[in-house]
Amino acid sequence: MSEAAQESATTEVVDEKRIKKMCLILSKATLDNVYAYFILANGARMEGIEAEIFFTFFGLEAITAKKLDDLHVATVGNPAMHLPTMLGGLPGMENFATSMMKKEMEKLDIPPVGEFLDILKASGVNLWACKLAMEMFHLKEEALYSDIDGVLTVGSFYERAKGEGTHLLFI
Repeated sequence: MSEAAQESATTEVVDEKRIKKMCLILSKATLDNVYAYFILANGARMEGIEAEIFFTFFGLEAITAKKLDDLHVATVGNPAMHLPTMLGGLPGMENFATSMMKKEMEKLDIPPVGEFLDILKASGVNLWACKLAMEMFHLKEEALYSDIDGVLTVGSFYERAKGEGTHLLFI
């Protein structure tokens, strides 16, 4: 096999293993979770990888128009906070932690949730709301961020996640 043919075959094998699409399932709208998913989706798009986010259960708050800019850091039950549960539950701790995180993100020029959603949409990320969760929480599509791609069942989202090079991530 010629050197050019070997290089071409190697490139094809590498390309077959390349991630082509990321499908992210967001079920919790804590500020730290939301930003983790948004940064992963944005990073995928910057690498030329398709990205989709499916917002289910409490994750819907990240795309609920009246709530998306008021998300908080969870201080109770969050081992990364390194706070005893009782201390994390004190009045004002959640607001304090949220304020500190927002200040640090601002220093790094990380946009607020609403603006980040605009950036994600402009880069081509598809945003989907979970039909069952919408029904469970009695939410109408009009209550959501105006530029979502629609409301899907879990099965429909899984159909979108099919294909070679597609990775599904749920944290």
